[in-house]
Amino acid sequence: MRSAKRPLSVFAPAKINLYLHVTGRQDNGYHLLDSLAVFADIGDRIAIEAADDFSFQITGPYASAFTAQDRNASQDSGNLAVRAAWALARHAEQDLPFRMTLTKNLPLAAGIGGGSSDAAAVLWGLMNLWNISMTSSPWLPGLMRELGADVPACLRCVPVRMTGIGDILDPVPNLPEIPVVLVNPGKHCPTPEVFRKFIGPMRMASPLPDLSSPQNLIEHMNKQDNDLTPAACEIVPEIGEAISLLSAQQGCALSRMSGSGATVFGLFETMDDAENAVAEIANTRSGWWVRGGTINSPQRY
Repeated sequence: MRSAKRPLSVFAPAKINLYLHVTGRQDNGYHLLDSLAVFADIGDRIAIEAADDFSFQITGPYASAFTAQDRNASQDSGNLAVRAAWALARHAEQDLPFRMTLTKNLPLAAGIGGGSSDAAAVLWGLMNLWNISMTSSPWLPGLMRELGADVPACLRCVPVRMTGIGDILDPVPNLPEIPVVLVNPGKHCPTPEVFRKFIGPMRMASPLPDLSSPQNLIEHMNKQDNDLTPAACEIVPEIGEAISLLSAQQGCALSRMSGSGATVFGLFETMDDAENAVAEIANTRSGWWVRGGTINSPQRY
């Protein structure tokens, strides 16, 4: 077992849905999806250090957005990161003598997998400290499913095609690193309401072509879409404004909503173009969250 006397700092990257197609609906109301998800070097951070008892705190620019229940360190916490820690401890038959700190840099409920990525980072960190292998823990898939459909993809933190209700994962290797800009207008876009407003049509999934070059990736993604965008724009009209604003920036090759919103991403030809777009949008939309980085390059440490 690794020592946690020095804090273990684990990165929790933003998950971006390059496209999201709705392919069906189950009798229980859950929608079937087809989506290509990638990860950016923009995200939250989890710190884990040794302590007498388990405790949890939240810092960072979005710390104040959490409720008292979200800050609760008990097994009844409303925070997915805390629930992940307790669930893993139960399955691994381990105690939790740790102080855990979430530095929240991503907006909440923003369509970029923040809560699921935080939970996955906790699992990754504790499994690292307890020398638990992802491949030799038969209970791990079930544990992750209980936490949420996005957690398995976030744990592996590599490009993946998500189908079913998001629970069928197929790795998509050799995707290139591409500059990205994320924009969120600061409005809450609740996923259940977005799906309630979605009226179709349903799509058929098709094979992915070779996406190993930036040109191939962007060319194919421009032929796809996010089927939830019209429904999300009914709830948060600023999503459409953000897409148009990003599209108008020099060097923007693709602009689209991620997940169920309200975050919008833009893929750029160069990092200079991305940085200039961040500066321009931050200057003209002072109340919006705007960050630049790269997809397909996140590091856990």
